Amino acid sequence: MSERQSLSALCGGRAALAYHWRSPIALMAPGNCGKFQRISGQTPAAALTEGNPLTTENPITSLLTRSLAEHLAAIQGLLDSKLSEIEQAGQLICDTLSSGNKVLLCGNGGSAADAQHIAAELVGRYEQPRRAFPAIALTTDTSALTALSNDYGYEDVFARQVQALGAAGDVLIAISTSGKSPNVIRAAERARAIGCKTIGLTGVTGEPLASYCDLTIVVPALRTSRVQEAHITIGHLWCEMVDALIV
Repeated sequence: MSERQSLSALCGGRAALAYHWRSPIALMAPGNCGKFQRISGQTPAAALTEGNPLTTENPITSLLTRSLAEHLAAIQGLLDSKLSEIEQAGQLICDTLSSGNKVLLCGNGGSAADAQHIAAELVGRYEQPRRAFPAIALTTDTSALTALSNDYGYEDVFARQVQALGAAGDVLIAISTSGKSPNVIRAAERARAIGCKTIGLTGVTGEPLASYCDLTIVVPALRTSRVQEAHITIGHLWCEMVDALIV
């Protein structure tokens, strides 16, 4: 029996159609993900990010459907294989804040926006009224960013701030979709040197950033946009843990 026939037999034809890009959203139907992976040797997240062509019947609908399917596959990947790591990292954040220490965050571009978003949720509030918690995005002070870049080079723009603002017992959330951003890696390296715990948020392989972090969550997706969407979801989950666990 061919692979396509096997998929049809197992999934009523829906996963087979998804595999051939006529209906990619079917990959995320209940029970289809595991069946697809057993037969094709790929996770849906991997299959949905390999540049398969859009259909010509309605290119925009196909594009949107494919992107939403990729998003669902990335989030399903977190649920299937990363939940324990997300919980461990969230617990580290909660323990850090409970002990009176602070959270530092850094990243470039969209990851800088995520760093600021998460910091704002902690300093303000997420969903529940609670006390404010100390969280600093190292991406917001334009005077410091430009001075440090000019005097020390952009690769040290976050590491220098970690040295100035961080302390043993704090935690640094280092965000890089590729895992290869030199300034984020240097920040994690500096954090480790001063006794500051580090949590990495990455995509693809996670390296080399993961090697410098105490905990790393590697999003199972290749497209930067899907990785970033998963990152802010993880950030929200951590904020939800803070709301629930810290009185």
